[in-house]
Amino acid sequence: MNAFEYATALSTDSARSLVSDQGMYLAGGNDLLGLLKDYLVPSPKILVNIKSLPGMDAIQPGDKSWTIGALVTVAQLEHNDAIQKTFPGIHDAAAEIASLQIRNVATVGGNLAQHSRCWYFRHRDTVCLKKGGDLCYARHGENRYHSLFTGNTCISPVVSSLATTFAALDATVVVLRNGVETPMTVAELYHRAWENPLAHNSLNPGDLILRVEIPTTRPRSAYMQVSDKHAFDWALVSCAAAADISGGVLRSPRVALGSISPAPYQVQAANDFLEGKTLDDAAASAAAGMILKDAQPLESNGYKVPMAHALIRRTLMKLKG
Repeated sequence: MNAFEYATALSTDSARSLVSDQGMYLAGGNDLLGLLKDYLVPSPKILVNIKSLPGMDAIQPGDKSWTIGALVTVAQLEHNDAIQKTFPGIHDAAAEIASLQIRNVATVGGNLAQHSRCWYFRHRDTVCLKKGGDLCYARHGENRYHSLFTGNTCISPVVSSLATTFAALDATVVVLRNGVETPMTVAELYHRAWENPLAHNSLNPGDLILRVEIPTTRPRSAYMQVSDKHAFDWALVSCAAAADISGGVLRSPRVALGSISPAPYQVQAANDFLEGKTLDDAAASAAAGMILKDAQPLESNGYKVPMAHALIRRTLMKLKG
């Protein structure tokens, strides 16, 4: 790791000023410090500690929407009784992330902004497409954990459990960009990664995630994932669903998949199909088929298609309570 300056910011304006275009923000540091130690990102001139920024570690309930600060830890989401009651999908997603020790320091903003977990990207001696090379080695190599959908040559998937759930809840991520608070949908937050193999998300240098705003219009939510190991493992496939259910009928349903594309994956036609439907296995199965219709499995990740199909059905049925 190369030498760098270190400073603690006490306001968002000072944080942005200190970072400038050649610095990086430091909160939990679970991902960033590993990237720096392995020289996977350009060495910053300064690391700016943002853990003292006021108000960004708070969960604020509201009638129409809730606000979750970017410095709220994953453990806070897991152990907050009000979150578990109002947004059970967020609680379940948080509880699946890494280990309790990591959840105690990992932040919401960090979980959303983390970099690719593709082993070719993470190998310090491999110059893959995402690191500016000419090839995505996973396409014709070890691709068991990679994408079924992508808009570019890179097949590294998004691995943020919270992003998948926030997408299903139609959450808004508020980013400080050039001194202006800029609201972004979850799809917008990851759209650049869908298009550009060099990108992990749509954040620009110096952008700072401030908070996530979640509407209360979908009081039923659920999250499920399948992993190789029961605990402390990345999802092979994850699924989040959210809806309002009145008289057994779905209203404003949303389904999102994680770990199968560079962004949380949604198909609007499937959401439209579920609108007004009575939630049963037939409807859930039909929606799953629509979501996975255009999947493009590779040599080693074709198992994700039936796995995702089953997970979509189970997650939707979990909304019934």
